Amino acid sequence: MASRIFTSESVTEGHPDKICDQISDAVLDNILANDPAAHVACETVCTTGMVLVMGEITTEHYADIPAIARKTIKEIGYDRPEYGFDAQSCAVITSIDEQSPDIAMGVNSAFDDKDDEGAGDQGMMFGYACDETPELMPAPISLAHKLSRRLARVRKTGVLDFLRPDGKTQVTVKYDSEGHVECCPAIVVSSQHCPEVDIGTLREAIVDTVIKPVIPEKYIIRDTKIFVIGGPVGDSGLTGRKIIVDTYGGVGGHGGGCFSGKDPSKVDRSGAYMARYVAKNIVASGLASRCQIEIAYAIGVARPVSVHIDTMGTGRVDDDRLAKIVTELFDLRPAKIIGKLGLLAPIYLPTAAYGHFGRTDVDLPWERLDMVESLRAVL
Repeated sequence: MASRIFTSESVTEGHPDKICDQISDAVLDNILANDPAAHVACETVCTTGMVLVMGEITTEHYADIPAIARKTIKEIGYDRPEYGFDAQSCAVITSIDEQSPDIAMGVNSAFDDKDDEGAGDQGMMFGYACDETPELMPAPISLAHKLSRRLARVRKTGVLDFLRPDGKTQVTVKYDSEGHVECCPAIVVSSQHCPEVDIGTLREAIVDTVIKPVIPEKYIIRDTKIFVIGGPVGDSGLTGRKIIVDTYGGVGGHGGGCFSGKDPSKVDRSGAYMARYVAKNIVASGLASRCQIEIAYAIGVARPVSVHIDTMGTGRVDDDRLAKIVTELFDLRPAKIIGKLGLLAPIYLPTAAYGHFGRTDVDLPWERLDMVESLRAVL
């Protein structure tokens, strides 16, 4: 295999799209904590001075959506009028309807202990894992997320008190002919900051306190290009507009559906989480160095219409055989996924920034490796 180069990006929690993801998931968590039987599809839009929360929600619980939105915005760090957007002064508008009765009928309620609950929508979901990093994620997105988390941390702790919440990172990784990470030819960090800070000071501070503590020294070579620039200040935001940041950074496939604001009866979310769980356990078991799984559903139908495995030539067994093993060991019906992964718990807000997969800072059930021995035992 020839050497190759691949780039992935991440964004901080203060990015406008991520503000929206976090508000949507904060609403979801609030409702699930009080009504696990609720059906939630919550979308958020934000722009200068305004937040709009809309969607379809069926629940017995009253959620104070404006209060939830303001609390989320404040915790992100938008707490000063000079930022152009802050929790206290922004308008919060809501437009909420109940879930479509046609969808409700097709789902047949995930919460009546019916194993054959139908999928909440049609579509295909992808899961991916590889052995490039300890968390079994592709190196470019793993490093980009670490930079974003570090950028937020130095801002929140006051190490760089001139930074503002909005920021983006991007990491280019070069692989050698055997597929191992060789170096990082380019690293980009963009951060909103106080206008009084000059670009030279910004660059030096971010290189020293953000990039060097995160990127291994062996990956930064003489030819590595490091770009530090000011970040955006006036973008609008929308739930579900960072689906590649949320998943694998462009590595592998993506079905197109977002996660945030959706309860687990929506297979866009629960199916993708299960696919990651399966792929990660396959790689951790040693059955493959890289694994992508595609699971496809039809609305109102419990069992997947197809399950496809691609180990990209790294599998110890044939991909078709591995797909059969997966369908025997893992119950891929939505109700069973919800039960297996405990998806009715209010666990979603932490996933709304810095990725849904490969997380080591929070305990996410789809990241557990409790099926490794079962996979090995089948062979």
